[in-house]
Amino acid sequence: MANKYQFFTIPNSKRQKFTYLDMASNTFLEEKDALLAQGYEVEDDSIYADSAQEAVEKYKSNYIYALEEYNTSSNPFYSLILIYKWLKGLFVKAK
Repeated sequence: MANKYQFFTIPNSKRQKFTYLDMASNTFLEEKDALLAQGYEVEDDSIYADSAQEAVEKYKSNYIYALEEYNTSSNPFYSLILIYKWLKGLFVKAK
């Protein structure tokens, strides 16, 4: 059975400074709070993998980005989400 991993990165590090947590861990929420307090941000969606090594490989390959791009190109609902994110980005930059 695959485990669920959440990845965290330091902002503006281009995904190079990262760490991850096993979401099934009894201490996940405490560890997550500690990472957020240290300046890490949640990166992408969670990744399902059979091992931590596999999860890191998927993360480094930008696996989630590829899935989002596929969904966007093949499902109108995801296209609307992409448009929303783009518009939201325009308004955030304008402030």
